[in-house]
Amino acid sequence: MISFWNNRKKLLADIRSGRNLAKIKARGKKIRKCPICNKYISEEELEKNSYICKCGGYFPMPALKRIDEIMDASYEVIDFDISFSNKINYPNYDRKYLNAHIRTGLKEAVVLAKGKILSYPCLVFAMEKEFFMGSMALNTGKIIRKAIEIAQENSLPLISFALSGGARMQEGIFSLMQMANTVNALSKFLQKNLYISVLTNPTMGGVTASFASLGDIIIAEKDAHIGFSGPRVIEKTLNIKLSEDFQSAELLLENGFVDEILCRKEIRQYLGKILSFHEDMYGN
Repeated sequence: MISFWNNRKKLLADIRSGRNLAKIKARGKKIRKCPICNKYISEEELEKNSYICKCGGYFPMPALKRIDEIMDASYEVIDFDISFSNKINYPNYDRKYLNAHIRTGLKEAVVLAKGKILSYPCLVFAMEKEFFMGSMALNTGKIIRKAIEIAQENSLPLISFALSGGARMQEGIFSLMQMANTVNALSKFLQKNLYISVLTNPTMGGVTASFASLGDIIIAEKDAHIGFSGPRVIEKTLNIKLSEDFQSAELLLENGFVDEILCRKEIRQYLGKILSFHEDMYGN
């Protein structure tokens, strides 16, 4: 309660004195600050420009917007009847989950859709940053495994858009088990089917260490940060100084971890081209 009144007093003082007007406006409207140029830009303008600032800086793209931009208009979002469970009784997890659900309208940090890209049938799933930073939980793993199974049963290419901080700490070992869960499902799928993995900013932790790194073709979005542990953790653990481009998409391309780096607006056409090359494989 004390912090609320202190913040309110500071905000009123800022308004009266004319200080921090940009920040005040950002609080009152849907305005975001660009991580590159530090200028404020409206949510509406971002949405119109694929969540790219005028300076070229990238904002994380909401999962539903990503699917809407990548897939042809006739796609179908596949919903799942999943129930939330705080299996290790993590403090405040129930409240935080409810807040994430209300804020995004999603049941989990991943959205699955069936449809076409440039008229080529496929199954796509994308991860949502605003839902626990796209972290992988028990239900996230279940949905991804189900996506793999649906693609296999229907003989469809599978495309994933990874965006994640890694495993969800609020679920402990149940979260970590989803690495094995998704990899096991993919090991069967990859024997006869095409899987394209698109890595966006950031793709970290258990997601990088599991399904996101197993694509037949791995694409990185421009300026994506990809890795397992964060640079600071690695530097402190190994007592070394890392290069500025450490875990960048460009460095990973140079070392053969990814096959291509694409600007956001190029991805749809590129995926359509890849699917067209594999059209005979699926008899479409």
